[in-house]
Amino acid sequence: MAKLDPVQFSREVRQEVAKVTWPSRRETLITTGLVLALSSLAAIFFLVADQIIQLAMRWVFGL
Repeated sequence: MAKLDPVQFSREVRQEVAKVTWPSRRETLITTGLVLALSSLAAIFFLVADQIIQLAMRWVFGL
């Protein structure tokens, strides 16, 4: 069974974090904007689809 060594763990974590390529501020803002835009488009699509289904159900059931 492996021994737990917090100091070694901290060193290994720092080494791994140093290897990470972090996105720039510009890349982060662009990606965030894309996520918000696509989420909005999806919300609008499902709103329209729901309204169409609702209209069809009212027509079928004659409510």
